[in-house]
Amino acid sequence: MSTMPNWLLKRAGLTPRRKALVFGRKSWSFEEMLHIVLETADNLAFLPIFKGSRAAVLMSNRPETVFIIHALQQIGAEVVFLNSRLTPSEWAFQLNDCKADILLFEKSFEKSVQQLSVTTKTVCINRLPKETGQLKIREEFNLDEVCSIMYTSGTTGKPKGVLQTYGNHWWSAAGSVLNLGLREDDMWLCTVPLYHISGFSILLRSVIYGIPVMLMDKFDEKKVNDALSSGKVTIMSAVSSMLNRMLSELGDETYHPNFRCLLLGGGPAPRPLLESCKKKNIPVYQTYGMTETVSQIVTLSPEDSLVKIGSAGKPLFPFQLKIMNEGREAAPLEPGEIVVRGPNVTPGYLNRETANKTSFQDGWFSTGDIGYLDEDGYVFVLDRRSDLIISGGENIYPAEIEEVLLAHPSVIEAGVTGVADEKWGQVPYAFIVSRDDISEERLVDFCRERLAPYKVPKKFIHVGELPKNGANKLVRRELVQFLK
Repeated sequence: MSTMPNWLLKRAGLTPRRKALVFGRKSWSFEEMLHIVLETADNLAFLPIFKGSRAAVLMSNRPETVFIIHALQQIGAEVVFLNSRLTPSEWAFQLNDCKADILLFEKSFEKSVQQLSVTTKTVCINRLPKETGQLKIREEFNLDEVCSIMYTSGTTGKPKGVLQTYGNHWWSAAGSVLNLGLREDDMWLCTVPLYHISGFSILLRSVIYGIPVMLMDKFDEKKVNDALSSGKVTIMSAVSSMLNRMLSELGDETYHPNFRCLLLGGGPAPRPLLESCKKKNIPVYQTYGMTETVSQIVTLSPEDSLVKIGSAGKPLFPFQLKIMNEGREAAPLEPGEIVVRGPNVTPGYLNRETANKTSFQDGWFSTGDIGYLDEDGYVFVLDRRSDLIISGGENIYPAEIEEVLLAHPSVIEAGVTGVADEKWGQVPYAFIVSRDDISEERLVDFCRERLAPYKVPKKFIHVGELPKNGANKLVRRELVQFLK
């Protein structure tokens, strides 16, 4: 069993007066944050939450969320991150699936939480008990211990809880800093949701590296551009749709030269976008990663962004990647399944024995994504988890939407695919075979009751028959023929 000193305790001891968190006009040093976190952890212990408890968190990008997350780590609870954009029924599935002991939520979600059909205890963080004296501070973290659980949909549309250990997070942070380096004046801008691995990983890297996080409650291109032009921010994580909006708002202006890294995920960036960034000296690092790899596992450096258009880069140190095709390692330029290995890779899915058996073999994780390596060893991702739709950085699985549509009495068959969109990158379109002339408005209302807004199809197209293969399975990539 490998252990390590409690990260926040260690950091506050090493650099107590160094800035840890910035939100609007407020800021906290690591020492100040530790004080708030320990007090919060003491309050949480009276709920009770104890080591081994599974605590779900439904909160937005606020300082209180940061303090709650760190407080749960001080107790030793496993944090289950709930996507705030989902519906109560989607939250209920995840809470029941992971058997959460408690749900901590902020007041803005109170009405939605009241709609939950769960036995999980629910507590609004605005009404935490103020008792103290219960907490026993953890001096060490066990790197094999589960730190967090994040749900990600599979190709069947059924969400799976990804187990993420302290060791996974440590090695993810180590791989990133070995690639990007570390400067004394570094500050990481976080506008991505804290319930995503991209957001949560920034919080942990802040403590491990000893650098501040500038947290924003939501993405706002004007505020982001002001921050990047101020010289205070040096690193930012984003997806292509965010970067497009930033460049549009930026106009003829440029960013401060202190801004040294924009980690760009969510799929390959188009050449015009990269060329615009190059003209403005914006250092774009394209990445490939997932919840199962606890953030990026492959990254492309800025100097290669135009030379290797469409590539995600090479595996970071100390991670490994190979392409497998029918049980053998593929040759250069030969497509196959992307398979990865490394100490950042999840130990498995929660309560998913079958998925664990099929996804993990001899220490290698089968991503389900299709890609190839070129002659120089650069990774090119061809198809993100087969039919995955990436809309504004959010992952949308067609099967989940299809399952909802098929529950409607008027729908006989349904197929969903992603269609290119200038604003979001992709949006879902639904193609249905129906029993009657059901209107698009009624289908939209039906979906809105059961799906997060970004998952609701932007267009419903009635067809006589869906494309099928020899095994009578839906061929989603052929659905676009109906748009011609």
